[in-house]
Amino acid sequence: MINLLNSTHHHLAHPSKFLAVVALWFLVGTAHADFSGVVVSVLDGDTVDVLVDSKPVRVRLAEIDAPEKAQAFGTKSRQALAAAVFKQPVTVRTNGLDRYGRTIGTILVDGRSINRMMVAEGMAWAYRRYLVDRSLLDVEAAARSGRVGLWVDPQPVAPWEWRAAKRNGWDAK
Repeated sequence: MINLLNSTHHHLAHPSKFLAVVALWFLVGTAHADFSGVVVSVLDGDTVDVLVDSKPVRVRLAEIDAPEKAQAFGTKSRQALAAAVFKQPVTVRTNGLDRYGRTIGTILVDGRSINRMMVAEGMAWAYRRYLVDRSLLDVEAAARSGRVGLWVDPQPVAPWEWRAAKRNGWDAK
């Protein structure tokens, strides 16, 4: 066994370097660790705050994209998510962080995927850009063919298209 603290030939020979590497390893390892807590806030149809060790953790639901607040079904989507998770104990299966520092994850209530539920109830799209679980496309297709939730609209606008239209100054419905 090599003693990293006493090795003169190892780049981690200095104790502070060794401790820095251990700390970094710990942070990277826990940054993507699953966790549990209680949902204390529902911001929209795909973002919640989960209270973990007395601190809120912002969670963006993975693989789905819900209508924006100002978009058709935006309020209903938020209400559906709130009905499913607000003040509920949840487990979050993490997939990392997004560019805003939010945890990306699948939210489970009693072992049931809330992400999948939102798509099945027609309250969110399967987010093609970040989709890993291709079966969500089938769930979305079933909601669409059943005209469930946002699919009652004959021409629903996907949130990513709506955001792009807003950025470009177009009038998205």
